[in-house]
Formats: sequence, C-alpha cells, structure tokens
Amino acid sequence: MALSLTPKSKRLTSIDALRGFDMLMICGADAFFSSLEGKTSWGWLNGLALQFEHPEWIGFTFYDFIFPLFLFISGVSIPFSIGKALETEVPRKEIYRKAFIRMLMLIGFGLLVKNAPFPFFDWEQIRLGSVLGRIGIAGFITIFLFLNFDSKKRLLIAGAILLVYYAAIFLIPVPGFGAGNLSFEGNLVGWFDRNFLPGRLLQGQYDELGILTTFPAICLTILGAFAGEILKNYSLSQNQKLKRLLLSGFICVVLALIWNFHFPIFKRLWTSSYILLTGGMAFLSLGLFYLVIDILKFQKWAFFFVVIGMNSLTIYLIYRFVSFRNTSRLLFEGLYKPLGENWFPVMESLGALLLVWLFLFFLYKKKIFFKV
Repeated sequence: MALSLTPKSKRLTSIDALRGFDMLMICGADAFFSSLEGKTSWGWLNGLALQFEHPEWIGFTFYDFIFPLFLFISGVSIPFSIGKALETEVPRKEIYRKAFIRMLMLIGFGLLVKNAPFPFFDWEQIRLGSVLGRIGIAGFITIFLFLNFDSKKRLLIAGAILLVYYAAIFLIPVPGFGAGNLSFEGNLVGWFDRNFLPGRLLQGQYDELGILTTFPAICLTILGAFAGEILKNYSLSQNQKLKRLLLSGFICVVLALIWNFHFPIFKRLWTSSYILLTGGMAFLSLGLFYLVIDILKFQKWAFFFVVIGMNSLTIYLIYRFVSFRNTSRLLFEGLYKPLGENWFPVMESLGALLLVWLFLFFLYKKKIFFKV
C-alpha cells in the first residue's frame, strides 16, 4: 500500500478513463439511473433504469457487466506494472511478495467493507466473500501466470478453467437435487459454500462471491492481461492493436452466445458463458476508449473519468463509509424542493455524484493517489 504524491507508472489515458467510467457506475451513477424508474412516462427511461438493477437469479443487465469490467481492467494493468518491474530487474521473488501482500490487503479491506459494522464478537456473522478480495486473489494468480506462462498458455488455462467449471456444475450431483441443477437452492456452487465456506453467506443459502465462483472470475483478469499485452506490444501499430482488441471481443461474445444455449448467461452463478460475454464486452469497451482517446485524440471529455480512475480504490472505500447522498440532501435540497418529493431520490443521487467527483478532483489536483 502506498499514499503517493504522483502516479507510479504512466498508463494509457484510455485505461484510466475506462476504469473511471466503471467506478462511476459503482459509486453513484448506478443509484442515479436506478432512481429514474417510474419518474416519467418515457418507456426508454424506465428501461434504462432497470439496466442498473441485478436480476434476482437468471438474467443479464448492464449492471452485471460492471464488476467483471473492473476485474478485466485490473488485468490490463499487469503487463505494464510487471513489465516495468522486470525491465528494472526487480527480482521475481520481490514481485511475488508484493503481489501477495497486495492480495492480503485487498482481502482485508474487502472484509471491512462487506461486514461494517464489523461483528467482532460474533464471528459466525462475518462474510468472507468480497469484491476487493476477489480482485486481490484474481490479480495475484494472474501475476503468477503472467510470470510463468506465455499469453497462449494463459488463454488455454483460462479456457480450461471455464470448461472444468462447466463440467463440474453439470456432472457433480448435489444431494437432493442431482447434477446440472441451476436453481437457487440446488446448484453445486451454493451447496459447496454451505458446506465448506465459514461465516455468513449473503443470501443465507448462497453467496455469489463464494469459493467456486472465484475460479471463473479469475479468467476475466487473465483476459485483461492479454488485452494489456496487446496495448503494450510496441511492434504493433495503433490500428493493429485496435483490430486485435475488437476481434478478441467479437470472438468472446460469439462463443458466449453459443454457450448460452446450454449454460445460461447470468451473474449470480458466474457461468462460463457470462465470463465470455462480459470479457468480450470489456475487450470492445477498451477498444472503443482506445480508439477515441488514444488514436483519434479526443481526450478532453475523458478527463472527467480519468479523475475517478486515478483514485478508484479511494472512492470505493470512502463511498462505503461516507454518505455523499445525505450530504447532497443537506446542501442542495433547497434547490430541488419545488420539484416534489417524487424527484428527491433522483436529485439527491445527482448531487452525490457531483460531490464524489469534486472530492476526487481535489485529490487529483493535490496529486494524491492511494494505491495498493
């Protein structure tokens, strides 16, 4: 962990902008868009609002893409950070040590975020699964693979993980339900966590951030590292890099849609088809940002997202413990009160977004970047 006055490594603007876009969806934009449901008679606006809610079980919305995108982006950064370490002859043992410590710290932060207020005297109520913990584990394993296997072998490993996960769910019988059961009560993932994951599961019988779903999630970071290698490949022109990103995205999406016929695309189970779909969408999103920002040089608009992307961990942690929405209400309610109570949630969310960005802009101007 480091509190630095300058960024440690110079990255492509498109990477930081895409990371900022993703974090914005988590820390404010989701609440804003979701609050628009039912506020007007416009069907398209209600449809947009519904895209920022997770389906109860099987199904897919845009909001289901946000966490996978962050896993993917964390992988994109690996060829740049590890490549720089290798170029400066940092011993591999030191790289492993730092990656392991980073993983432990993210797991620790994740435990704090998911369990606040922390149940110090009731350990059975601690939820072990977390977003940050999954990012830490996926990052560590991907760094290990990056240092020991070439890109082709890493992609084969990712493919093998998705196939084994698929086979396990459809071939290993769950007591009382049999094999291949994808229901909330009868799936292998939930049964495994109920029997082998200590502590509290998010939904009592099930936790999508449990043990088995971690394995397919790691594949997103592996795919991200592959995208990072494409961008870092100095022998390729910008157009060649763009074509490879878009082609990779297209292949992943097509495979996902085919696989969907037997293994449905949905986030709660982190299905193999879901991993390929969101991985493909991440490739395409990165390609779009890279085209607009780094190739065509339309960069001014991206500053809004870069400010967020440079301090993504900061806002994720602070957003959990600071009520920007309450502060927004206290500061701005007098301005939007004439709109009526029906619009209060929308305006509170919009004000919270403004406060989040201004806080991060302050850190950006002071060159304060909190990184793990």
